[in-house]
Amino acid sequence: MNDAPIGMFDSGIGGLTVMKAVMRRLPAESIYYFGDNARGPYGPRNLPEIRDFSLEIASFLEAMGVKLIVIACNSATSAGLLEVQRKCQVPVLGVVEPGARGAVQATLNRRIGVIGTIATIKSRAYLKAIRALDAGASIHSRACPSLVGFVERGEVGGTDIEEEVRRYLRPLLKRRIDTMVLGCTHYPLIHEVIADAMGDSVNVISSDEEIAREVEENLSRRGYLRSPHKTPSYRFMCSGSVEQAIRLGRLFLGPEVERVEKVDLPLPGVPA
Repeated sequence: MNDAPIGMFDSGIGGLTVMKAVMRRLPAESIYYFGDNARGPYGPRNLPEIRDFSLEIASFLEAMGVKLIVIACNSATSAGLLEVQRKCQVPVLGVVEPGARGAVQATLNRRIGVIGTIATIKSRAYLKAIRALDAGASIHSRACPSLVGFVERGEVGGTDIEEEVRRYLRPLLKRRIDTMVLGCTHYPLIHEVIADAMGDSVNVISSDEEIAREVEENLSRRGYLRSPHKTPSYRFMCSGSVEQAIRLGRLFLGPEVERVEKVDLPLPGVPA
């Protein structure tokens, strides 16, 4: 048994979809969440820069005594997972492999679509992860850079985002995919808009439930799960606007977001 919290981070509020899934699956676990909204979204940035941000935040969370870190961001997972795993003393999980595994298990015609940020698509992380599980799968990727902005503004419905989603997904529909991977943790917040655009014949796969299952398995294997009778605590931190983090956090996670702490960059206790 280990009462230390789980650490989790994202470039903004998208990772709250992962946090919500972990909370449902492991209701006794405490979680520290860091949203890097001063520098997010990460998608348009180059991969080395995103890797540096990921190393900085992971070191910060590790110094706070977390027992496991979840990189709840596809761009950060794609750019920095291996390096963060090498540098940290605690286990580090990303969101790409669980999403890829869910897609391979769901597809019937082995034609899989992936949507994500520019950084995630450019990294080819999903292509590599899916091909590692099924070398014969046909993978069709599409960067959708504007969708994160819609979600970060709280615009998760309406004509504007519906039209934007249809514009992005039209080429993938022509590829006759039967499974679509949401390669960004912001996208589950517009799951219905995406599912409507794809139609009933396409499975829409999100990594949030898959990563929650992986967190549980990892902690259980190490004997790190908290007693199910204990009450969890949640701590929310951000690098940018506290008001934005609270407003969107309550909208997308719920009343658990009572307060958000502002942490100035560079992060304290992290070597330069």
